[in-house]
Amino acid sequence: MISEIDIKNVDNAGMYDLIKSFPEQAAEAIDIAKSAKLKLSLSKIRNIVITGLGGSAIGGDILRSYSAGQSPVPIIVNRSYTLPQFVDKNTLVVVSSYSGGTEETISAYAQAKKKGAQILVITSGGKIGEVAEKSHGSWIKIPGGLPPRAALGYSFFTMLTAFQKAGIIRAKQAEVKETLELLRNVSDEYSDYGNNPQPLKLAEQMVNALPIVYSSSERLDAVNLRWRGQISENAKTVAYGNLFPEMNHNEIVGYSTLRDVLMRFTVIYLLDKEDHPRVKARFDLVKEIIRPYCMDVVELHSQGKSLLARMFSLIHFGDWLSFYLAVKKGVDPTPVTNIDILKKRLSRLN
Repeated sequence: MISEIDIKNVDNAGMYDLIKSFPEQAAEAIDIAKSAKLKLSLSKIRNIVITGLGGSAIGGDILRSYSAGQSPVPIIVNRSYTLPQFVDKNTLVVVSSYSGGTEETISAYAQAKKKGAQILVITSGGKIGEVAEKSHGSWIKIPGGLPPRAALGYSFFTMLTAFQKAGIIRAKQAEVKETLELLRNVSDEYSDYGNNPQPLKLAEQMVNALPIVYSSSERLDAVNLRWRGQISENAKTVAYGNLFPEMNHNEIVGYSTLRDVLMRFTVIYLLDKEDHPRVKARFDLVKEIIRPYCMDVVELHSQGKSLLARMFSLIHFGDWLSFYLAVKKGVDPTPVTNIDILKKRLSRLN
């Protein structure tokens, strides 16, 4: 169990409140995107590249996974200074940078302009916001002042709504409504630490563990990535993971030697009711094989009817887990000291 004092002792910047208010942030993001003026020519779009890093890129990953069966054109996420060679006037480049100052994304943005691509900018301001405002192109300005990882509602739901407005993917208002309602319900449940909610229970089991996150590759690959990023940034604990069925063709063999290390593993299965039947069978069989080598194997099932709701049910669980893990470890979830050190040292090389 934890108390309000435990949280106040470590949560100096209010990460608890940011996670708890995520459903309201998502709803606000939808309203912001609905009122945005977009200048996109859908008939000319042949492919979509979402460029960004870290907390600004994960929204693109989730959108790519969610829309895989809906988008008539391929969508990729670019985490680099450079754009793919195929980018041209028939490409929609979504420039996602929460701060507007991410150097890799600034570089990719400049290339998109040179290549004559259609561009949609999602940012709170910064250098990217300045360029977007001067170009009078498609720009969705979102509220600033948050850690990028705590702004997923702005980075994902603005993009989703923009894609629906542009006709890139079909609007599914019932799915969005269900997702927001589910998020509000589970946020109330998970934030009530006095009742020892499930994310807190799991965090208590994982204080001294190395988290290993597994999921299917079809729908939950981006959710898997979000989990690992949140655990690393909030709980200051390295988290690893992989996808089924690929993991079955290589990584599974590693559960053999270094048994003292393996026994620190808490393996977390992120499961969905629409996982491929053969993948479901693989989950069960792999669990039997690796269980003797691990500290624990935990299964978490998505909630909700629609794919969007199911994805965000797991995402929100992971956000709360990472927060409670930080509290149990006695570390402030907000600072990202090593990232700040790296950025400062990179600036000296300019």
